Amino acid sequence: MELVYYPDDRLFAETGNVGVFDEVLQNILQAMVGVMHDNYGIGLAAPQVGLTQRMFVVKIPEDKEARLFVNPVILETSADTWEYEEGCLSIPEIYAPVQRSQTVLVRAQDQFGKKFTLEANGLLGRVILHEMDHLNGVLFIDHLSKDVREEQLILYNSIER
Repeated sequence: MELVYYPDDRLFAETGNVGVFDEVLQNILQAMVGVMHDNYGIGLAAPQVGLTQRMFVVKIPEDKEARLFVNPVILETSADTWEYEEGCLSIPEIYAPVQRSQTVLVRAQDQFGKKFTLEANGLLGRVILHEMDHLNGVLFIDHLSKDVREEQLILYNSIER
């Protein structure tokens, strides 16, 4: 399993719900956690590794274990927002401030299909919103003004990889 980099079309593909919760799914989610850790990330969505299922993994510094979200749905976001610099494993070395809701209420399933609801704020809430965007074909640079986005993409294209 390898990261997919901008402007790969798979980052913009439509994702569908997971229907089978089996050992294959559990292995995929654990592999995603490994890719996230290997690349020093705090979140990774299925499209970032070329998959079209609605799932992502998150592990912020305060977490002891990675959090697994399958078939997530945003139930509510707060009107209160905050700006914070974001980056993305699929657009390495590019960072820019993004305005997002302070709090998010999400419903999802775990790797076994058990449903849960989570209210998250701060960094965890931000990462959940960032990863949810990936499931809808949206990248963090899409939240930037046209001028800032173009400036960041010029920088991205100038970086040797």
